[in-house]
Amino acid sequence: MSPEEKHEMSARLVRVAASLSYGPLPAPEALERYNQILPGAADRILAMAERQEQHRQELEQQVITSNISSQKLGVKLGFVIAMTAIVGGIGLALAGKSGAGLTSIIGALAALVGVFVYGKKHQGRELDEKAQALPSPPAASQQH
Repeated sequence: MSPEEKHEMSARLVRVAASLSYGPLPAPEALERYNQILPGAADRILAMAERQEQHRQELEQQVITSNISSQKLGVKLGFVIAMTAIVGGIGLALAGKSGAGLTSIIGALAALVGVFVYGKKHQGRELDEKAQALPSPPAASQQH
């Protein structure tokens, strides 16, 4: 390649730079540039990020509170339904319909056991999924 071709090639060389930022805030250098363009912009950006974080935490708290309330209501309603079936079964048995009464009692107990087993399996799957979603710790360095 001749010196003229090398010079022409180097003249065409373009430098591309990229900046990547993770999280709700830009890099400190970018915040500084924002402040140069618009004084006080960095403070406004930080305040916006703080408000967004507070909003997200409030929503998460509402979801958690709602889930707890739903779970408590489910347990209470399940208890009422199961006790109704068991008491009804006892009533049937005392009325001389022991087969129907026994079926009612066994059915209610089987439903309770089934819901309990299903809930435990579902809870185990959720825990496994969350454990897999967590980043794995860095490998420990081996010292010899």
